Amino acid sequence: MSSSTPRAQGEAQLETGPDPARLEEADAPIRSLMPEPGRAERLTRAMSMAPNGPLHGLVVGVKDVFHVDGLPTTAGSTLPVDELAGPEAAAVSLLRAAGAVVLGKTVSTEFALVEPGPTRNPRNRAHTPGGSSSGSAAAVAAGHCPLALGSQTIGSVIRPAAFCGVVGYKPSYGRISTAGAIPLAESFDTVGLLASNVFWVERAAVVLCAWWRRAEVNRPPVLGIPDGPYVEQASKEALRVLDGLGATHVPLFEDIETLNAAHRRLLTFEMARHHARWFPRFADHYRPRTSGAIRTGLAVADDDAAQIRTGRANVRARIHEAMDASGVDVWVCPAAAGPAPEGLESTGDPSMQLPWTHAGLPVVTLPWRTAENGLPLGLQLVARFMDDERLLAWAAQLEGSTPQVDYQPGGTQ
Repeated sequence: MSSSTPRAQGEAQLETGPDPARLEEADAPIRSLMPEPGRAERLTRAMSMAPNGPLHGLVVGVKDVFHVDGLPTTAGSTLPVDELAGPEAAAVSLLRAAGAVVLGKTVSTEFALVEPGPTRNPRNRAHTPGGSSSGSAAAVAAGHCPLALGSQTIGSVIRPAAFCGVVGYKPSYGRISTAGAIPLAESFDTVGLLASNVFWVERAAVVLCAWWRRAEVNRPPVLGIPDGPYVEQASKEALRVLDGLGATHVPLFEDIETLNAAHRRLLTFEMARHHARWFPRFADHYRPRTSGAIRTGLAVADDDAAQIRTGRANVRARIHEAMDASGVDVWVCPAAAGPAPEGLESTGDPSMQLPWTHAGLPVVTLPWRTAENGLPLGLQLVARFMDDERLLAWAAQLEGSTPQVDYQPGGTQ
């Protein structure tokens, strides 16, 4: 690892940015970016015209579910792009107004669900980068950009960040506008960030998050491990990220199987209703697992979906009550059930991210250890609803104590 600080690394990336002329060659082995004729010329022009602002010159990847003026949106699908077109996403416009430059669209799984795109993990190209924000995580890990937009409806920011060894941030539900993004399930959809370090997440969060207020933390957080069947979903190897943290063990999520099933029912219900405008006309364009999810969602009753929506607040309240009773500031748990699986057929198991997304809580993952196969293992940090500012401040503290992240970009061919 470099001896320079994350802040110094971030500022250096802001000054240099990528070499547009070499970007396509650099991305060819991992395919994190959507094809774009004339990208180098557009990037060069955009860099010269970027307005002054807190993110001036910052190059940002944008997941291909967000609309960007001048670039098509496919959402990882083969539907006609005219059907999917829409006004530029609010998050993209805010970044541009702050001086950021769009690197390009990053690959998404089909409609941000489970059918993977062609992206490979830069840490080892025989393994998945995760999903659905696969291209965003890989682009950051490969050094194409220090920051990228993603979205999370179950685990689509935190898991790929963990698999690719970068920082991931899923804010509290509703803090970043989802306007201008193709929905998956509105009850859970959250705009997130993938970055080379916490420094860039903080810089972008100030621009993107509503009601942002600077937080100073003058003590380390009290850490808590959510004991029980939830954390037992992780492999023994993944659980190594909890070693040496001095965290309090607190029972939580005894009903995790029920919660997992409820989350997926509501997700498929809302997805089916959104795709009602396209699915009857373009069903043959959908890949099997995507169409299967839509058909499953059509069978979910309105009353069942309404009950699950209402229950989200109860789940959040239970988590907060456990924090109050134990004095915990931040939950710590594996960011994924294990390191990135081999192969590109699956984007991995989202079980470690699901309950926090269901409750709408803010989450950060940090690259924390290295698995036996040399791939990253992430540490997931979770705070109270709307406590994003302190969570990021504490994440910056913890980032400086990362025990072991020895993996190097590249991996097998």
